[in-house]
Amino acid sequence: MWKLENKKALVTGGSKGIGKATVIEFLELGAEVLFTARNEKEVYSLETELRKNGYKVTGLVADSAKSKDIEKIKDWIEENWKSLDILVNNAGINIRKKANDYSEEEFRKVLEINLIAPFEISRKLYPFLKNSEKASIINVASSAATQDVGTGTPYAMSKAGLLQQSRSLAVEWAADNIRVNSVSPWFTKTPLTEGYLHNEEKMRSILERTPLNRVAEAKEISSIISFLAMDKSSFIMGQNIIADGGMSITAL
Repeated sequence: MWKLENKKALVTGGSKGIGKATVIEFLELGAEVLFTARNEKEVYSLETELRKNGYKVTGLVADSAKSKDIEKIKDWIEENWKSLDILVNNAGINIRKKANDYSEEEFRKVLEINLIAPFEISRKLYPFLKNSEKASIINVASSAATQDVGTGTPYAMSKAGLLQQSRSLAVEWAADNIRVNSVSPWFTKTPLTEGYLHNEEKMRSILERTPLNRVAEAKEISSIISFLAMDKSSFIMGQNIIADGGMSITAL
């Protein structure tokens, strides 16, 4: 069935953008959701709003790039759930610069949050995913993983690495019935891209490269994530679904 009833899901970076859209859609489909984000005000505001609607949801203030915060997430799941059916590694950042203009701290931060953190979270939560007996990990990558789309080299590197991380873990954890897939959006209306998309010249360039002549809505990406989380997609493994409005076709 097209539902997530009785599923327990974790969404990192879940207070806004694609993450928030995913949290809401999971809840609408019947899942119980734990979401994390760094901004305390955003976390508790969304948690309060969703609980008023009767949803089973918990917001946790946590930075997925910090080991102590990953332990906090792990402890919460151990205490409340014991198993985890769905993990969405969505938290990410970008710093747009020319390669030679990055400080070491800047490019390492991008790699740490976008690539290292999903690996560490997946490893730490592996026992709970295994307990599910039918778990799904969805990593949110980007069109920048396979195309030069002007996002900056560290971001592209991190997302390309995330694709291979997804493939490798898919093979390694298949015996435990843990599926791992990724989703690669093109430009999507989120707080991360808001400033960039308000630049008329840059927006024009994006639309010229996109046959659908628009950018994605966050819910158009969350719907793909939801499908990959469902048992309906149980034979999809180690794949990357590109959601780019046709951009990659014209770029080839």
